[in-house]
Amino acid sequence: MKSATAGEVVEILHRRYPPETAQEWDRVGVALGDLSGSAKRIYFAVDVLPETVAEAIEWGADFFIAHHPLFLFELAEPAPGEEPLPIAPWKSQLAAQLEISGAVLLILHTNADVANPGVSDALAQALGLINVVEMPEGLGRVGEVVRPVPLQKFVEQISRSIPVGANGVRATGDSQQLIKRIALCGGSGDDRFEIVQGLGVDAYLTSDLKHHRVSEALAGGAPVLIDAGHFATEWPWLPQAARLLAEDLEECGYAQPEMKISKISTDPWRVR
Repeated sequence: MKSATAGEVVEILHRRYPPETAQEWDRVGVALGDLSGSAKRIYFAVDVLPETVAEAIEWGADFFIAHHPLFLFELAEPAPGEEPLPIAPWKSQLAAQLEISGAVLLILHTNADVANPGVSDALAQALGLINVVEMPEGLGRVGEVVRPVPLQKFVEQISRSIPVGANGVRATGDSQQLIKRIALCGGSGDDRFEIVQGLGVDAYLTSDLKHHRVSEALAGGAPVLIDAGHFATEWPWLPQAARLLAEDLEECGYAQPEMKISKISTDPWRVR
């Protein structure tokens, strides 16, 4: 069996995560690298940061799959009268390190968020939810716990099931309230409060929740709101994506590459 080229791996991944399904503001796809070489060592991480790039290069990765873009708003068209956002030197340095190592960098961001299976499916599976269905527009999922559980116990279950950082898991509501039906959205999801409110769920799990938005949502009738951290709610997608890629490569007749899922926490909050 021959190994797939980097270009063939990109093509296979884009069948599951089509770039055209990404949000308009997003920057997904190949960020750098030569697609003609073989992809024999594929590395997965949520973020492209000094620690993950160092780990990928030390491991000998020739293909780096990241969820979050290295360059995002720097590549956006500036508003009339404004200057383009400069690229930070540390980002340029990471890009140079990856290029020198010969690795391709592929970004699968909001196109992985809306995919089925995608980021929120992986989160639901990590939590053991059943009867999982899509929320509107494919972003987020609704599922059920096997049996109703008090909110306090559900929060503890979350903290055991995903790599929660120093901030822990925060929740509104009564600690003894029974939780059965849950909406969730991996990553930032406070823009879906109004949708969640009409789903008849007991709780909504996401991340990056802010004081005023939460207070107003609760006053407007939102269910229990749970914040488990951005990194923690997206990391479960990495092993899912690796497993699906392995299946797709096998189906296409390619040799299986080595794969490494980074366990480095890139949650920026470290001390509490």
